[in-house]
Amino acid sequence: MNLSSSIIALLPEDILTLAAALIMLVEPLLPAGSSRKPLGWLAILSTVAAGLSSWYQLSFGTIHAFFGTIQVDAFSVFFHLLISAIVLVTLLSSLDYFEGNATHAGEYFALVLFGAVGMMFMTCSVELLMVFIGLEISSISTYIMAGFRKGVATGVESSIKYFLLGSFATAFFLYGIALAFGATGSTRIDAIAQTLGGSATPRLAFLSLAMIIIGLGFKVSAAPFHVWTPDVYQGAPAPVVGLMSTAPKAAAFAVLLRITFSGFSGMEPRWSALIWIIAALSMTVGNLGALLQRDVKRMLAYSSIAHAGYLLVAFTAFPQDGIAAACFYIAAYGAMNVGAFTVITQIAGYDEHARTLDDYAGLALKRPVLAAVLGLFLLSLIGIPFTGGFFGKFYVFAAALHSGRVWLAVIGLLNSGVACFYYLRLLAALYSRQPHEDSRLSISPVSVPAAVALTLTAVATLLLGIAPGRILSLAQRSADVTATPTSQGPTNSALTPLIK
Repeated sequence: MNLSSSIIALLPEDILTLAAALIMLVEPLLPAGSSRKPLGWLAILSTVAAGLSSWYQLSFGTIHAFFGTIQVDAFSVFFHLLISAIVLVTLLSSLDYFEGNATHAGEYFALVLFGAVGMMFMTCSVELLMVFIGLEISSISTYIMAGFRKGVATGVESSIKYFLLGSFATAFFLYGIALAFGATGSTRIDAIAQTLGGSATPRLAFLSLAMIIIGLGFKVSAAPFHVWTPDVYQGAPAPVVGLMSTAPKAAAFAVLLRITFSGFSGMEPRWSALIWIIAALSMTVGNLGALLQRDVKRMLAYSSIAHAGYLLVAFTAFPQDGIAAACFYIAAYGAMNVGAFTVITQIAGYDEHARTLDDYAGLALKRPVLAAVLGLFLLSLIGIPFTGGFFGKFYVFAAALHSGRVWLAVIGLLNSGVACFYYLRLLAALYSRQPHEDSRLSISPVSVPAAVALTLTAVATLLLGIAPGRILSLAQRSADVTATPTSQGPTNSALTPLIK
């Protein structure tokens, strides 16, 4: 191996950081009013390179670097690949979004890359302070991108709300780290697991974990830490919402999986009960809130709260089942949700005149292909068979039932039934209603990069629903390296027969 393990361990992050820094240096040198698309293409190429380097890391097995604070394994590679894919789709869909509307589009491309660096850093860190650094890098980037449409009042409002509430949640996370150090004498996840596994669990350790769950609960929009979500999603640019509703959540869930199933595995009965409550509350609040919405972005915001609840159901299962089911669900949700917001980006345009259900009426007559693709994503969000959403929910609920969480699975199934109403309401508006005379749907043709983004997400959604075996196998490998020996649970997995 010619390169040192330290360089290989952070190779995707290094590629994205260098590209983002180059974009920031070149952008001020370009003439005012000139196209920033070349900078966008540089960001796209660097994202592809980062994804390929992540796949390259998989051949080395487990890599430890920087005094054991960084651990690259099948688990971190899974999330690196997922984050790279989401960022790639976001960049492709927004390549023409700011053209002619914003003079600072180069900064946007750099911020997307910097945010991806922070997210990847979170997923491969096994030291809580390093996780915090990655969380801040990711958060600062998304705070700025949420208010990127400077001339829109709701955009500025969403950025301020996101920043203030996000800073408050970060304080909980940091205080949880401090309490973990006080309880165990370390902030390393493996050292915390060793300390808690060899002695009586102190109450301070559970309090520290509760604080960490609160901090990460904000990032994943879980109830009751969800209050920022509808306003921020409504005011932020559509491609930014597609990014922040998937990639940062994936990174936060990856951290939560490592902390709970690896660091605090000895306290599983306690934190599992807490997450049981949060999951049930998130599913119920999210779906009931979405029923009341007429604004499409606000409806999808509440939908994301509900999906965070579905995903948290996997945390209450046995480790081998729960981790694999959670990883698969994150991948499926990332494909269908970022795809849905890619469609919204093309329909609403930069000014986002098309907002409500009435504005989407008759889309199938004006934009039949976009309506069909959006319909696919909506059906996947419902959980209709032959889509990724179906197998995502199936694996999560199967894992919950295998671990005896029958009532939580029942609550999830009932909420899935409730969710059908508001998803089908939008689907009915697309196909069964006539467009208004003053319809404000964008009629501009879809650009080639955006068409590629839509194709990638649609194909991924279908493949995850038709042939989920490969992704589930990689998710199972992630579970094997994440679950501690003391938290393996039964030797037989509820998902193992489904992988073959």
